[in-house]
Amino acid sequence: MASKKATIHDIAKELNITASTVSRALNNNPRISEATKKAVLGMAKDLNYQPNNLAAALRKGKSQLIGIIVPTINRSFFSSVIRGVEEVANKLNYRVIVSQSNEDVDNEIATLNALLNARVDGVLVSIGKNTDRFEHYKDLMERGIPLVLFDRTTNEVGTSQVVIDDYLGGYLATEHLIKQGCKKIVHFTNLKQVNIYKERYRGYLEALRDNDIPFDESLVYQSDMQLVDGRNCTEQLLASHKKFDAIFSASDYAAVGALQILKENGVKVPEDVALVGFSNEPFTSFTDPSLTTVSQFPIEMGQAAAESFFEILEAKKKKFIPQKTVLQPELIIRDSSLKSGK
Repeated sequence: MASKKATIHDIAKELNITASTVSRALNNNPRISEATKKAVLGMAKDLNYQPNNLAAALRKGKSQLIGIIVPTINRSFFSSVIRGVEEVANKLNYRVIVSQSNEDVDNEIATLNALLNARVDGVLVSIGKNTDRFEHYKDLMERGIPLVLFDRTTNEVGTSQVVIDDYLGGYLATEHLIKQGCKKIVHFTNLKQVNIYKERYRGYLEALRDNDIPFDESLVYQSDMQLVDGRNCTEQLLASHKKFDAIFSASDYAAVGALQILKENGVKVPEDVALVGFSNEPFTSFTDPSLTTVSQFPIEMGQAAAESFFEILEAKKKKFIPQKTVLQPELIIRDSSLKSGK
């Protein structure tokens, strides 16, 4: 049988003091003597006392917890964002609870409810690719709970956002390929609800227009942007016998899938086809050839998202105007795109 959980009343009984004195001692109240605090902490350790954080949160109105929802946890990008959030939050004595939606809107809603039941003080979210309903976030804001969207955001919810300039990233990637002499540039994308792919696509289109290269809709391939999708799209591309000399993928994972199929079919990268990805995942510097990509600075994004959260928290009693923080991307040029050797 499990042993009964110790309470402040058990500590009080052992020390022959009141429960309120124990509570004050545990909370380092200056009205309690150092000797009493030491005795209480010692007895709490002996009895293996664990504080009821939920009850404390209800009393104080704050839990010192931030909920984070990401589409998937096994990506370097999102783990780096979380690291950035923690760097800011921990300095202010906040901790984070991380959950993943697995790109499923129903799971996203259930995860949000679980975090609210844990009494988090607010939520940072990168929405899933398949999220097409936003009532759960609108309801959150109506209840006055701070919400910050990062990376994958939507304008359906009027709250603070932290993003990279995905349009500029798409423009820089496409412009770089054009400068390498490429004129038939394929684009791998996902034009559903998620703004990031729409913006990267817009950058791709603008770079073509600015350089007087006709847009060919048949060179745009849509998928879920995973490695297998990059493989499948490239197989379809080769089977179509369309002429192309470059691929700009809005995801590093799909870019690596493309690289695999090109090599398996004897297509030389970058001599025959130049290749650029997006995100600067750690593996991109180890592919053969190494992958040109766009850095999103995820740690800085996490830091900015946490700072936005605390700004909302501080302004809770006043009217808060949502802010959009836009970080600047950087094109990381590697071997996969250097057709001209530049």
